[in-house]
Amino acid sequence: MPSVVYGIEPDLDAAEFRRVLVESGLAPRRPADDLPRLDRMLRQADLVVTARRDGELVGVARTLTDFVFCAYLSDLAVCRSAQGLKVGQGLIAATRAAVGPQASLLLTAAPDAITFYDHIGMPRVADAFRYDRET
Repeated sequence: MPSVVYGIEPDLDAAEFRRVLVESGLAPRRPADDLPRLDRMLRQADLVVTARRDGELVGVARTLTDFVFCAYLSDLAVCRSAQGLKVGQGLIAATRAAVGPQASLLLTAAPDAITFYDHIGMPRVADAFRYDRET
């Protein structure tokens, strides 16, 4: 089985990011048809961690963080072809390592991904609040 290589790619191409969003099933919850907006999302993120299998991008974790107190893992997308290979766990581990031990890591789970986070033992947060986007 090909190994997965994790890296930090601040210059990730928006079209590659879009492909992973589509192949992961996350595209309906993201502005996948707006490449300029996806590009801005990548450029303005503080951390973009990727997973590549034989050089092909199979996963992306996009995080907003100050690297010393908090980190919001805004996007965790893994292509369906790589799901079940612990790529999501690897992306989370690489993100945690990159933001450092002083920063807490927070994310909002897509409804169909809740069992994944429970399965990997990520603690739930009971007292969270959110305003939805207008567009």
